Amino acid sequence: EASQEIFKIASMAPGALLLEAQKEYEKESQKADEYLREIKDQKLLPEAVSQCIEAAGYEHEPDTQKSLLRAASFGKCFIDKFPPENFVRMCQDLRVLNAIRDYQIGIPLTFTQYKRLTIEVLLDRLVLRRLYPLAIRICEYLRLSEIQGVSRILAHWACYKVQQKDKSDEEVAYAINQKLGDTPGISYSEIAARAYDCGRTELAIKLLEYEPRSGEQVPLLLKMKRSKLALSKAIESGDTDLVYTVVLHLKNELNRGTFFMTLQNQPVALSLYRQFCKHQERETLKDLYNQDDNHQELGNFHVHSSYS
Repeated sequence: EASQEIFKIASMAPGALLLEAQKEYEKESQKADEYLREIKDQKLLPEAVSQCIEAAGYEHEPDTQKSLLRAASFGKCFIDKFPPENFVRMCQDLRVLNAIRDYQIGIPLTFTQYKRLTIEVLLDRLVLRRLYPLAIRICEYLRLSEIQGVSRILAHWACYKVQQKDKSDEEVAYAINQKLGDTPGISYSEIAARAYDCGRTELAIKLLEYEPRSGEQVPLLLKMKRSKLALSKAIESGDTDLVYTVVLHLKNELNRGTFFMTLQNQPVALSLYRQFCKHQERETLKDLYNQDDNHQELGNFHVHSSYS
């Protein structure tokens, strides 16, 4: 409607008069003042500016968009305290729309479609087409939050990268780490999980080395049947709950002898498991002392049991 009002033949709409005033002003013609006075006398200048801003959104030609926005900017100069938000937002929206309408991208959305679609869905469509650089530039231009924007796109890119079979695990892991680094909101464990789902277990393990949160590393390592590595990571984290989780998982997964031998190589885990047995599984504690040939503690155990 705004476009029709401004561009119809012999239109006297406020936006049409403001557009003519701006064009005459560029020609340094006194007619600019006449058009402007006519709008101001009717107290329609704010409406004229709003009309030009709105019409710019529905035009596909960048030159026409610029002409309407220049007219709106010209009219704003003669209004006290005109809120700039709509003008700024329209400039941002048009820049995004013109970028995706480019023939190399080929997403000719109208302004109405763009607003209904939302920027998040548009970014998802760009990512699915693997147009990562454009998606990132749009995020940075619109200043979207890390998790909402750039981090999400980089995570998509990384998940796509792990599916490529033409490069070695070391090359892919290095390339992903070089690109992502310590970007906030990035979860290496999620990327590693995608690699594991694609049958690249070794790549998943290499990616988990970049995951700073042990609580995210350990569950995936257990899922990949790398229990001993999970135990080492849990011990390195210093989180006793995480160590207990892995130890109890190992207990259910391994036979009794292998389980005890595994704990022998991890003194921290063994000590924590003894503490657990003292309160929960007294008989297992006796087996542990037998396994270690720890006669002193075994004697103490029997004395304590007899008193009990």
